[in-house]
Amino acid sequence: MHHSLRPWLIRCATLLSLLAGLVSPAFALEKVRVGVLEFGTVNWEMDTLKYHKLDEQNGIELDIMPLASADASTVALQGGAVDIIVSDWVWVARQRAAGQDYTLFPYSNAVGAVMVKPDSGIKTLADLKGKKLGVAGGPSDKSWLLLRAYAKQTAGLDLQAEAEPQFAAPPLLNELMQRGDLDAVLNFWHYAARLQAAGMQPFITVPDVVKGLGIDSELPLVGWVFSEKWANGHPDIVKGFLSADYAAKQILKESDTEWERLRPRMKAESDTIFTQLRDGFRAGIPICFGDREKQAAANTFKILAETGGETLLGTAKPPLDNQVFWSGFGLPACAE
Repeated sequence: MHHSLRPWLIRCATLLSLLAGLVSPAFALEKVRVGVLEFGTVNWEMDTLKYHKLDEQNGIELDIMPLASADASTVALQGGAVDIIVSDWVWVARQRAAGQDYTLFPYSNAVGAVMVKPDSGIKTLADLKGKKLGVAGGPSDKSWLLLRAYAKQTAGLDLQAEAEPQFAAPPLLNELMQRGDLDAVLNFWHYAARLQAAGMQPFITVPDVVKGLGIDSELPLVGWVFSEKWANGHPDIVKGFLSADYAAKQILKESDTEWERLRPRMKAESDTIFTQLRDGFRAGIPICFGDREKQAAANTFKILAETGGETLLGTAKPPLDNQVFWSGFGLPACAE
């Protein structure tokens, strides 16, 4: 009896070990709750990440929570409904000054531009005087504050007082611009891309503005934001998520086929708009980040403090808190 049982027990043990091999990875996957804007471009990246199972390959399971607005994102993070959102490092600095422990890792360098019609006659910053200038993101928008600082420094022009800024939602601004109700518009990159596809041209881009203010480095304004305490307690989850995200970025950078798959999600009304959105997204993928970029952020923060003050920064003051950027995951340092 004893001998006849042995082969059966061996077979059972083998089967159980095989089943354990199949089942255990599912148990090993750590869930990450990511809050993303319902119609934001981050969805394209998350779609790629999930489609290629890059989360599972990096030991995590992505739980995507669609949110209605940037405010809803920050509320969800602060309330513990999500683990990670996309926001900007200025918000992180403001929160840290108020006693929170949020930190950020670069997500995108893609930022907006001031768009004009080719026959607008707007050739210099001084030409914006008296013009109707649409602005996305409200009076405390970082790009708007930087543009104001640049206009003041280079043309002695106070855009807030001497132009006619009109603040509205990005889609409405594009509509007003195309109807001829605005002379120029400062809009986020993917809305600027649509205007470019419609025949308008960039008068000045936000990277041009930053460079004009003496900051000579590519600067990611937005990033993945999460609690430092949470990240320190779950280093493998954070590393797994960022590894998966950057693997998705790599696919989007290199594969035209991937973009064709994503096309229905992009709401691109024409081939031209599709190409502008794809190329704009690719141009914004961070490929490096180091001390030089952190210094550039600190210099930018100083300028924003001068133009935005307490309305923008709350109790945060220069110098920029060096824990604003998460150091637990690395991109290569940028070349000089």
